[in-house]
Amino acid sequence: MNYFRTALLLAALTGFFLVVGYLLGGQAGLVLALVVALGMNLFAYWNSDKMVLRMSNAQEVGPTEAPELYGIVQGLAQTAGLPMPRVYVIDEDQPNAFATGRDPEHAAVAATTGLLRHLSREEITGVMAHELSHVRHRDTLIMTIAATLSGAIGMLASFGGLMGGGRDENGRPLMNPIAAIAMMILAPLAASLVQMAISRSREYEADRMGAEISGQPLWLASALAKLHAGTHQIPNQVAEANPATAHMYIANPLSAGGLRSLFSTHPPMEERIARLEAMAGQGMAGGAQASPWTTAAPRPASRGSWATAASQTRRGPWG
Repeated sequence: MNYFRTALLLAALTGFFLVVGYLLGGQAGLVLALVVALGMNLFAYWNSDKMVLRMSNAQEVGPTEAPELYGIVQGLAQTAGLPMPRVYVIDEDQPNAFATGRDPEHAAVAATTGLLRHLSREEITGVMAHELSHVRHRDTLIMTIAATLSGAIGMLASFGGLMGGGRDENGRPLMNPIAAIAMMILAPLAASLVQMAISRSREYEADRMGAEISGQPLWLASALAKLHAGTHQIPNQVAEANPATAHMYIANPLSAGGLRSLFSTHPPMEERIARLEAMAGQGMAGGAQASPWTTAAPRPASRGSWATAASQTRRGPWG
């Protein structure tokens, strides 16, 4: 159902883009919109991962620089049947993580130093399993296309509103000036809402599949509780400077006051945690196999200034 919904939303976003192009310039505008969309998506397909990692100031690490993180990702990739992705660390105190790359063969996962400091090994395993689920289902490519189309709609709508819209073959305007101004305002908003709906759908699916990869839904549920508290209290300077990357993170890294939940690219954290707890209560219904990570040793409890939201808070192996 999630895949069908994602395909339907992407189709709606594409159709919306073409309509804006047609209203901007008739049939010529429609063709222009197609060319622009194709060019932007081709560029994003080949370069989006490099751009996101560069904007995030991410540093690639290996088994020497971050042996435990690298080992977790390596083990999960083997369990999921995926090629080993590149591993990056971002020097940000806010606990968070994301995945990028056009396909599993060119994937990368990135974790902030805050995630490695504040979460336990088990919770980090849950987060990395979530990110590898995005890699397996090529969600990073889907979201890149959605973000590109959404941005292009905003660009075309603004240009069309300023120009008053296009004209048909008889020289008549395709829309009156008031409608053109309304399109300039409403089209980008509608496109952003569709993009958010796609992102939320993919997050739910990544939570589910990530829990199956690790075999432990409660590890991810506990991690999400900590991330929810941490992202509200610790700013992410890199993400604030580049808000276009916010939808890629496992938890919304931006501060948005009272509008945070309304315009968030992420589903409500409480709902995500509840779904994971329900999975655990159902005994991993869906055929998931026993996890190879269940032998991980428990760690002593340790609570930070924001970590009290987690029901079982344990400090991670990186400090």
